[in-house]
Amino acid sequence: MNTAIVGASGYGGEVLVKLLAAHPKVDLVAITSRSEAGMPVSQVMPQLRGSLDGLRFEKSDPEAIAGRDDIECVFLAVPHGVAAEYAGPIARSGKQVIDCSADFRISDPAIYEEYYGRPHPDTDVLSRAVYVLPEIAKDGWTDASVFACPGCYPTSILVPLFPLIRAKIVGTSGIVANSFSGVSGAGKQSNEAFAYCEVNGSAKAYGIPKHRHLSEIEEQLGRAGQGEVVLQFNPHLAPMNRGIITTITVPSSGASIDDLYSAWEDWYCKRPFVHILPADTRPESKYTIDTNRIDISAIKDERTGNFVITSAEDNLMKGLAGQAVQIMNLWQGWDETEGLTHG
Repeated sequence: MNTAIVGASGYGGEVLVKLLAAHPKVDLVAITSRSEAGMPVSQVMPQLRGSLDGLRFEKSDPEAIAGRDDIECVFLAVPHGVAAEYAGPIARSGKQVIDCSADFRISDPAIYEEYYGRPHPDTDVLSRAVYVLPEIAKDGWTDASVFACPGCYPTSILVPLFPLIRAKIVGTSGIVANSFSGVSGAGKQSNEAFAYCEVNGSAKAYGIPKHRHLSEIEEQLGRAGQGEVVLQFNPHLAPMNRGIITTITVPSSGASIDDLYSAWEDWYCKRPFVHILPADTRPESKYTIDTNRIDISAIKDERTGNFVITSAEDNLMKGLAGQAVQIMNLWQGWDETEGLTHG
């Protein structure tokens, strides 16, 4: 299958290029970047020398990509607001769109405007898009023409919590999630706050109490609980290149730790990228780097009656590029691990 990537010069885009270049069932025929247009891909990304030597970055143009007859699936690795400029023309041309931005993750345009500070740029495409976190996605999602790839933080929270809320193992209020992300989660930007001397040896909270990803998290957890779910989400910037570690405290509703693990095992027993660790083992971000895996474990604090759940993932893989490829695999009816077997 022939694929293209729009906006491939960021950290997540680079990982996506690497994955698609090595995918046994995919030909990567177009890569766009406004900043790198005209440059050989292997010159901008030296790690790809020998595999993409004949490919150059093209100018990012929605109509040009939409008009290409040799492309079947387009990955959008551009910021929110920009992705919507491409999704409409490309989807209307009959191509599949897998969007890694936030433009189509939130179903309600009013909530999007509340969290992103601007009206939704394309409500028509939004009405036809479907949110796809493969492990919890709705039945029939492969019929849509636009797939919204989940955010990195939401993935680290939704995977452990969704089946527990669905099974009423945990409560739907009083939930607190503390997440730590590597600096690559902020993308490539010239900003003093993300310079080496500013982040090395230091960690800080940011985006509290209403980080943009909160809207996405609460909408999907509400789907699990069939009602409102309120969560306190506290993201932090950590002095590491990549990776996410999340700790969730949630009322147990009287359930035991065995009940929790049974719910996880029932839900994820056939999902190769969810690794359920023993209750006495804490996930560590370094062991998920360069994989599409998410590691989860939990204990029960008998003193407070809360479960304490921990998850770890690579923000650029399961949190972005790897998950996008996983979505493509499932949409095509391929094994979901195709091209991702190292994780």
